[in-house]
Amino acid sequence: MKRIQINIFIGSALILVLAAGCSKILKEEPRSIYTPEFLKTEKGIQGGITSLYAHLRYIYGQAYYYNACETGTDEATWAQQADGNFKDHDLSGVGQLTPSTSRSDVIWGTAFSNINTANGIIDNASTVGLSAALIAEAKFFRAFDYFLLVQTFGGVPLDLGSGELKFNTSSVRISTRNTVPEVYTKAIFPDLVTAVNDLPAMPRTTGAVTKALARLYLAKAYLTYAWWLQNPNNIPTYPETPRTDPDGHNAQWYFQQAYDIATTAIENPGPFALQPTFYDIHVGTKDRNNEIMLYADHTEKSEFYNASSLTYGSGGAPDNFAGWMMTWNYTEIQSSASAASWGAKNTVIREAEQHLGRPWTRMCPTIDVIKNTFADKTNDSRYDGTFTTVYRGNWNKAGDATATYYNANFMQVKQGDALLTFLNDEPVTPIDYTNSTYKSNIGAGVLAGRPDFVISPNGISRIVYPGLWKLGPYRTDNAGGVGQPNASSTRPYNIAKFSELYFVAAEAAVMGATPKAGKSARELINVIRARAGKWSWDNNGNVAKVQDNSAAMTAATPATIDIYYILAERSREYYGEGYRWFDLVRTQKWAELAGSFKICGTAKGDHTPVTYTRTIQPYLYLRPIPSGQIQAMDMTDDQKKAYQNPVYQ
Repeated sequence: MKRIQINIFIGSALILVLAAGCSKILKEEPRSIYTPEFLKTEKGIQGGITSLYAHLRYIYGQAYYYNACETGTDEATWAQQADGNFKDHDLSGVGQLTPSTSRSDVIWGTAFSNINTANGIIDNASTVGLSAALIAEAKFFRAFDYFLLVQTFGGVPLDLGSGELKFNTSSVRISTRNTVPEVYTKAIFPDLVTAVNDLPAMPRTTGAVTKALARLYLAKAYLTYAWWLQNPNNIPTYPETPRTDPDGHNAQWYFQQAYDIATTAIENPGPFALQPTFYDIHVGTKDRNNEIMLYADHTEKSEFYNASSLTYGSGGAPDNFAGWMMTWNYTEIQSSASAASWGAKNTVIREAEQHLGRPWTRMCPTIDVIKNTFADKTNDSRYDGTFTTVYRGNWNKAGDATATYYNANFMQVKQGDALLTFLNDEPVTPIDYTNSTYKSNIGAGVLAGRPDFVISPNGISRIVYPGLWKLGPYRTDNAGGVGQPNASSTRPYNIAKFSELYFVAAEAAVMGATPKAGKSARELINVIRARAGKWSWDNNGNVAKVQDNSAAMTAATPATIDIYYILAERSREYYGEGYRWFDLVRTQKWAELAGSFKICGTAKGDHTPVTYTRTIQPYLYLRPIPSGQIQAMDMTDDQKKAYQNPVYQ
């Protein structure tokens, strides 16, 4: 019997209980102990279902796992204050990814516990008369977690101790991994097919899973498995197994299924739709909008329901603290109290506001991201809707009543004025980075006639760089002050978006799926690009901007698009949201697209780009099984070695 030791539903200190009757609120109820018999009760099943949603907080927003999805890709590298958690994942010669250092351990530790909870719900559903729709919720989350696991580690065990896909209550400590095709065809595909069939089109409560969401994940799973079968770059798999499908289908069949299911979801959206502009998706005032199909929720209203402090972030799950990682220490920006000589005053204060937040300086975008990924900053709104590129004075919110200070060129600035700007392009007139009169203590430069200090794209460094506005905090309880900038974010962490259905279908079409009329790869991508060309707000200019560049955006799309174009568009759309490692691993373009990058150094004032290279070997396309798991198993050394992914052994 194949068994694995995990932290299962039994013995947890806290469960989440779904309010009974007609309530539309997910409620949490603490319990000290409970037994397997609890899952045979209506209350136990309800608690288990709600815990399936709560487990998302332990993955999404957990910054070290977030780092594992971004650092080392073509989207991010380590920043000046990075420790080994970040440098090990960068693969650029400053660390090494091992079973002890890989932060994909977050998935392993969280997903199997949740899978066992889902197993218990499904096994006991008939005992309590659970509806097909609620069983489908459990099956969706079981498939969701297995999909995360198989993409990350390769084949993983379906038997947790009591049989394949059965609820485990045993304490035995042996395990056998299933193969990748077995995980897909025995667990992921059947569960998601059931979810598509049995979930409602409209969510039973706010944030609950739906038929359209299940279609998105089924289409993504088919797409990913099709790439796995095709294996264009001969990337190894583990446990070793032929790249053949037990059901007799080939890669093209699965690409077609991915396309068909994704387009069916687009045509039958239920409550979901694209937001009118890219800015609307991510601005905090519009959180939980109808483009978001799944999120790990938080709230500023209650520490109990938030599952985290509202005043201070712990730096651990279930806090949502991913947004800190790509936030540099902007609080070091200074202006002068005098127009005659430099009298330094800190004029950008740490604030719980979406452009700012808590700085950690652990990750940063590369120069290539700023210059190449987001090359079009005029027509395309996505650069402006992704980064904070202008830092404005907010000293009054910290109790400083000074009306004006003096900034670059000793020009006056007042509250809300730009004090530091990351320029969109290299200026015609070179920036003076060496001026000793106007003392930018962060190493920014000056341009004649401008009161703001400036840094050009080629001057982006590991210590001073545009912040990630998308994931910045948003609160309504700041009361005119700086609020609680040291707290973790009380915003939901977005996991799945309606827009991704267009990308999945387009990628499948690029890979050979036969498209429907009006839904070719180019037409699908142009829906997204047209939206990207529509502006309602100039985020970094802090002014209204009603402008429609959709015609220019769609005209610029190549007549024939390929996988590289799909990946570039995915990065523009989902930059910094945790998609990128999975995208590059799925398409086997990781080494090709992320093998080198440019960035300036770790010292303030370093504006000399250096090209770095990464060593991304084929075995790295699978993350190592966490060392804690290997050590905890009651198996021989040879069996433990065989359990681990190759090269990490």
